[in-house]
Amino acid sequence: MKKLKGFIIFLIVAALTWLLLTGTFSRDELLVGGISLVLIAVLFYGYSDLYRGIKITPKIILFYPLYLLVFLKELIKANIDVALRVIKPSLPINPGIVAIKTELKSPLSKLILANSITLTPGTLTVDVKDDTLFIHWIDVKGKDVESATKEISSRFEKILKEIVE
Repeated sequence: MKKLKGFIIFLIVAALTWLLLTGTFSRDELLVGGISLVLIAVLFYGYSDLYRGIKITPKIILFYPLYLLVFLKELIKANIDVALRVIKPSLPINPGIVAIKTELKSPLSKLILANSITLTPGTLTVDVKDDTLFIHWIDVKGKDVESATKEISSRFEKILKEIVE
């Protein structure tokens, strides 16, 4: 049963991703896309157990939109910051790699956190080892792990604990 639920979640995530990328709802494209998604899911789902741990609860339905809002806010802030650094070269740039600690345990939650960090301009997840993420940061503000964790990932982590853990 758990395997079937994971398979269905995998199909839903793949379908939503496909719809976002294509942006079309024509009958022919939906038919070809649906057949392709099922074929891909059948062929490749067995190679990953990433989606098997997801629990669909009312809590997720409440916290997921909140996560998207927090991510969108951080995305806008990071875009403005990087754009200002491009427009005004006098703004300081202090690039470096910092380590941040995460309290997240599941591989899926760490994946979402790493991708959220990478998708915000000015930061890039370089590596993940156990509970430590190594982040390339365009303007390192704190050298210690605690301040870097607070600055980069704490807002994402609070909500991810509620959604995935």
